[in-house]
Amino acid sequence: MKPGHLKESAGLPVKEKWLLIAAMIMIAIYLAPMFILGENAHIRIVDNMDSNIAWYQVLKNSGELFGSVHSQIPQIINGQLSRNAFGSQFSLIVLLHAILPPMLAYSICQLISRFFAFLGMYLLLRDHFVKNRDSSPIRVLVALAFALTPFWPSGMLSTLGMPLALWAFLNIRAHHASWKEWLTICLLPFYSSFELGFFFFLTLMAMFWMRDWIVKKKFNLIFIFSIALMTAIYFFVEYRLVASLLLPGPLTNRDDFVESTSSLWHVLILSIENFIVGHDQVMTVHQYVILPFICIVLWQIIKPGTGERLLNKRFLQLLFLNVLLSVWFAFWFYKGWAPLKAKISILRTFNFSRYHYLHPLFIYLMFAMGALICWQKGKRWKRFVEIVLVLQIIVLFLYNPEIEFHDQPSFKQFYASQQFSAIAKYIGKPKSSYRVASIGLHPAIAQFNGFYTLDTYNNFYPLTYKQAFRKIISKELDKNPSIRAYFDNWGGRCYLFTAELGENYDFRKNSHVKIHHLQLNIGQFKKMGGNYIFSAVPIVNARQDGLHFLKSFNSKESAWKIYLYGTS
Repeated sequence: MKPGHLKESAGLPVKEKWLLIAAMIMIAIYLAPMFILGENAHIRIVDNMDSNIAWYQVLKNSGELFGSVHSQIPQIINGQLSRNAFGSQFSLIVLLHAILPPMLAYSICQLISRFFAFLGMYLLLRDHFVKNRDSSPIRVLVALAFALTPFWPSGMLSTLGMPLALWAFLNIRAHHASWKEWLTICLLPFYSSFELGFFFFLTLMAMFWMRDWIVKKKFNLIFIFSIALMTAIYFFVEYRLVASLLLPGPLTNRDDFVESTSSLWHVLILSIENFIVGHDQVMTVHQYVILPFICIVLWQIIKPGTGERLLNKRFLQLLFLNVLLSVWFAFWFYKGWAPLKAKISILRTFNFSRYHYLHPLFIYLMFAMGALICWQKGKRWKRFVEIVLVLQIIVLFLYNPEIEFHDQPSFKQFYASQQFSAIAKYIGKPKSSYRVASIGLHPAIAQFNGFYTLDTYNNFYPLTYKQAFRKIISKELDKNPSIRAYFDNWGGRCYLFTAELGENYDFRKNSHVKIHHLQLNIGQFKKMGGNYIFSAVPIVNARQDGLHFLKSFNSKESAWKIYLYGTS
């Protein structure tokens, strides 16, 4: 009998049906501010509005959505940015941003991601981990909690789709798959990232298959075929990434990455921190409710003769995997790796620490297993588990973007389109005829508004450009070791860094900060085509540094006051 067929034949319990309806309503309430407020909504800035959303807009306006693997994006860094640095045209999130207004596309992507995150975790628990009919609150509420995690928005289903993929693979492995499982593994690559999630998941599945072969002596041909099939589809969807890795070309800023600088002591601290708090791009918010609950479950397991052996084993295995992922994440930055990374380029250009992107899947499976262990201990424990599940959902609601980012600029305030239209009108020339750079605010704002920028935030651009751009800011880097290491060892943010502002790019109109001792190489700036600087703060010594103040721009709908400086 196929997994879940007993439930289907008998029908869902009434309580579970109502819980499922309630879960859908909760997801709708969670997402409502984005759809109701539109561009007045507050959403994440870091690795979101400062980058991906602007990239989608630039790509949309470039005419290079279907460009070849050799085409360039003219609007950024003098046309030296490869089309391959942006997402594939086969990605649903890229297509949605190409045909819809950016905030609407963003909101719809959130809806799709959270719905399938819920569905995947629910099916996985129902068919493989929490199958008891009376434990429906665990299935539904853990799935709801997983769906409400504050994941990295442009990751789409890169992590949130893992439960759905695992459900499909476990059914295929057990030879219980229907067309639904095969459709799942064929469609997920169109709404997730291989590099930012599923590479790590699929290598784990391959190890799972190998374990079956070595330990159980089962060469499961259909299982390994399904893994290979999904991998092949990812290679098709993300052929630009494959081409970038395989085709010969100039060195990029990735070849200049220096990650492994930590001592063993710092690795230990980072391991503990990652296990307790997690990582910004795969936030699980497990530290407040789930982690204390896990300690209670451990105490119950340690007590002699407590719980089912299989449940205890699964819980402990998941706990071990979570600890292992945190240790691996931290160890990737250990300085002992440096000699090996210096010799093998892929260890610099590909971030293998991201196996910790499996954390959301394993943490919430562990949460479900722990809840089931306590659930089976009697009526009082059931009430305790229900309280814990509800508390976790309440905590996650407090991480709703409209609450978490309420003190940050809204979408409209961040991109400030009216204000930047006024700047363009004042300059009075076609935007393609001059180049700009920003100080004290993200270049993504200028890019979103159609300006051609010398600065950028991208993880994949020519190393020669990074070296040329560095000459503009070399004196500022020399004055501040922190930003020097930040730029030289990484350089993803190719910004006009200043020693006085440091790594801060969020100086809003109510700021009283001024730059007094700016030392840019304006000659190099002009050599690279630079004409104007958009600064979020006044530059007191602008004239001495070869700049002249033109005009300040303010707007009610903007978070910024922009000071426009010219070079001639």
